[in-house]
Amino acid sequence: MRDGVEALPDHFRPTPVRTGRPSGAARRTAAALALCALVLAACQASDSVTGPPVSVSARATAAVNIDSLTEVVEQNPRDPTAYNIRGAAYARGGDLQAALADFDMAIRLKPDYFQAYANRALAYRSLNQTERALSDYSRAIQINPNYDAAYVGRGNIYRQAQRYDLALADFDAAIRLNSFDPRAFHNRGLIYQAQGQHSFAVEDFTTAIGLDPNAAEPYNGRGLSRLAMNDPKAAADDFTAAVNINRAYADAWLNRGLAYEALGDLDSARSSYNRAIGLAPNSTAAKEGLARVNAGQPVARI
Repeated sequence: MRDGVEALPDHFRPTPVRTGRPSGAARRTAAALALCALVLAACQASDSVTGPPVSVSARATAAVNIDSLTEVVEQNPRDPTAYNIRGAAYARGGDLQAALADFDMAIRLKPDYFQAYANRALAYRSLNQTERALSDYSRAIQINPNYDAAYVGRGNIYRQAQRYDLALADFDAAIRLNSFDPRAFHNRGLIYQAQGQHSFAVEDFTTAIGLDPNAAEPYNGRGLSRLAMNDPKAAADDFTAAVNINRAYADAWLNRGLAYEALGDLDSARSSYNRAIGLAPNSTAAKEGLARVNAGQPVARI
């Protein structure tokens, strides 16, 4: 069984753009920044540090954004917001070194720029430079103790390092500051799950689903906890919901196979394992599950 460690994506965040400056040139600059920020925000839903490579279409979209943002940077070389937003576009397009250069410049121009610190931390995470990422998240929190996104990002680093007490403290803080962020609930659920506190995990996954019903990961996480709680029917329903949202979610197909195998529905288990193998040909667990089903030796029914 997979352990359900998939975290909801963190996002590179453009800074809200100030408007209302008097000159025509300034208004055009602000409008350009605002438009690019909106386009970037629309792209953020699929941006993930640990996810698959950025798609060709995403790179093309980011390239268009960068062309416009570069014009803004050239017109406003002392504006930290312009560098932060272009850095987010570079990161979204997969050019993390260029993104880091822009975040560095934004911070040099504005040393208390907590959003740029958090964005740079996320870029460092993408490059597996965990200590630098941790330092930047902590600096962002030091500057603005109410910045919930930085707690979520730092909490994920602690969670992945199995420093669960610190991670829980960060996710608790993020939830206190913003009770509408599904990532904090989902990631806290992953910690409860790793600790075997499955009833708490189910509660947090359910909250995350309520806040973002179009995210597949909380369904998969809740299904795993329900499977651990000997409720394969509810687990199968959750894994089915996950693959209906993301048909390429190999782990959810594998877990769906396990749930149906436990229910004695070998046809559904077989089809799920086959889908998992098609998406992840090296999945030993899926191959073993398929072999059990084909041999008529499924796991004991729950």
